[in-house]
This record gives sequence, C-alpha cells and structure tokens, in this order.
Amino acid sequence: MREEGLAPARPVPVRGAPGTPVKTAAAARAHARAVVDARWNRSARPACEQDVIDLLLVVSELVANALRHGGGLAGFEMTPVRDGVRLAVRDHSDAVPAAVGGPGSGPAGHRVGGYGWPLVVRLARDIAIEKRSGGGKTISVFVPIRTTDRPA
Repeated sequence: MREEGLAPARPVPVRGAPGTPVKTAAAARAHARAVVDARWNRSARPACEQDVIDLLLVVSELVANALRHGGGLAGFEMTPVRDGVRLAVRDHSDAVPAAVGGPGSGPAGHRVGGYGWPLVVRLARDIAIEKRSGGGKTISVFVPIRTTDRPA
C-alpha cells in the first residue's frame, strides 16, 4: 500500500440514466455491464460470460463494502482496457481490509469478516489500496476479461 493524495472522486454516470451517479451496488453492476457491452461487441467479439460474472461480483463487493464499512461511496471509476477492466472504488474510511490468508491472519476455521474481500482477492489482479491525503482510501483492481474466441 502506498500513500498519496488523489483528486476528489467524481461519480460516474450510469449509461441510460444521464447524470445519475453510481450510488448503489446495483447501479455499479449496471454500469459495469454497460461498459462490457460497449467494449466487447456481443456478436463480433463477445466477452467470456464467466469473466463478466467475476467482474460483476468484484464491483458489487467493493461498492457494498464502501457503503457498509467505508463510511459511504466517495467515487467509482471503471476503465476498459485491452484485456479487462480497471476499477477504482473510493470511500471515506482509512481502515484497510484485513489480509486474506497471509501473515497475521486468524487461526484455521476462524473468520473475522465476511466473504467479500476474499472474493475480491481471488477474482481480481493488481490490487492496490491507496490512502487519500484528505482521508479515506481508494481500492483499485484489474479484472481480466477474455473473449470467447480465445481459449479458456
């Protein structure tokens, strides 16, 4: 984790609802689906549906965690790239998620939190947590999206 100041978060409008910011996990999932549909043409170059489901799970968990544990959603950004989607979720809390299965984790069979963060760790890549200079944090991840014409 590195600490650096980030510009204030700007909500990303949900396609089909101009000017409506992403404020819920459902709106974030709808936006994610719209981004995938716009980037990966369903007839010529469709996205692997399993990867899209993984993306929707990661989006949902990160936004839900910001709402439940992070003092609210301060920003949501998605950027499609060649092999997937980069996602950044900002919240108002300085608390970072507990390590999953690493040093300092609880004893076997003991769960401190829920399933959300371990799910994000399992499905996403390039996970970064950056504290914001004015408080809060940004969790950034990359979720790979394959096309169905590529081998799984």
